Amino acid sequence: MRLPQALAADAGGQREVRLEVTGTASLEQVLTLLRAAAPGVGRRVQDETGAIRRFVNVFVGEDECRGLAGLATPVPPGTVLFVIPSIAGGACEVASCVGFVLVLG
Repeated sequence: MRLPQALAADAGGQREVRLEVTGTASLEQVLTLLRAAAPGVGRRVQDETGAIRRFVNVFVGEDECRGLAGLATPVPPGTVLFVIPSIAGGACEVASCVGFVLVLG
């Protein structure tokens, strides 16, 4: 996972966190790994109940998880997850809006 400077403080000052999975995991399992590896970042993605925060969008590849199976979405090794904060007032290019990128495998 590569983090922008704004989230690096939540990962102990590190700009990169790598998560390893064996086989296909659910998005919920991956986010649990994220919370264990970088709790501050995990808290920015999920609320106290484990739900993805309302103003955070999690893309599994090119598809937003809420349009798939939500937290049950399968995430095979090698999948790229994009965590993007909602942007008020219009669209943006994914590359300029990415909160962080998570690469599994």
